[in-house]
Amino acid sequence: MILLQKVPQEFEQYAQDGTIVEKTGALRITLELDKTKNRTVLTQQYSKAPLLVQKALHYDVANPAMAYLFLMSSSGGVLQGDRYHIDISVKSKAIANITTQGATRIYKMESNYGAQFVDIDVDDDAYLEFLPDQIIPYKKARYFQNVLIKSGIGSTIVYSEIITPGRVAMGEMFDYDLCYLRLIAKNSGKTLFVDAARLDPKEQKFSQTGILGTKSVFGTLYIITKKNLQKISDEIDVVLENTDLVCGSSFLPEDSGLVVRIMGNYSEDIKSAIHQCLRIVRKHILDSEFCEMRKT
Repeated sequence: MILLQKVPQEFEQYAQDGTIVEKTGALRITLELDKTKNRTVLTQQYSKAPLLVQKALHYDVANPAMAYLFLMSSSGGVLQGDRYHIDISVKSKAIANITTQGATRIYKMESNYGAQFVDIDVDDDAYLEFLPDQIIPYKKARYFQNVLIKSGIGSTIVYSEIITPGRVAMGEMFDYDLCYLRLIAKNSGKTLFVDAARLDPKEQKFSQTGILGTKSVFGTLYIITKKNLQKISDEIDVVLENTDLVCGSSFLPEDSGLVVRIMGNYSEDIKSAIHQCLRIVRKHILDSEFCEMRKT
């Protein structure tokens, strides 16, 4: 069921034009462990254009039970008036990796704005990696994203966001109007933490020290778990100390996990750092090696 979602008041000024027809896309998937086959399978699926999901793949030798899924869009990007709703449910004992077919492109908007609402529900003792490709806001783009993560007892969720300055090759550097990313994490109905990034190039000078400085791409990795957290943190700190990227990590409130911030000038460098951190998480949570994700 698609619910009306509240957006920040900053977007109200863009929703006054009644000539724009808001278009709603939806995707709901449920992943469960098939005990007879000892693999995670897609048991429920509903999609409404332009959103869809590829069938679950099982190609990881180190984690044969892990399902790999690719979220896809037939539109090629987020247009003005688009409202996307994605619901992901991972049942107990299931393990999965979810990513996108490519970057999320936010197109130029003359009226209205684009928004995406992602609800992630991970049951007890389940494991989920949700690692979307980078967000690319085009000139005059307006985008709001709200991610709600609900974790169970003994579960682990790894989630990442990467935001670029725009189409740099086209001469667009921080030419978008507004990009607002918000994440809420809960456990048993209790709010663990809320994190938000409000990026407004018209009001903020990203080149200032204390914001982005000389860097232009910003990534965040959330590791929501209570398992081996200190060991994961110690090893991630070693990785971050041996990179040319500007980065750091800290523990999340309520002893709920770890957050890693990474800044650089290329999204591929950010992804590489995230994968290095993921390699550590898999070692301590799944007792396995990390298999590079296949995009081709």
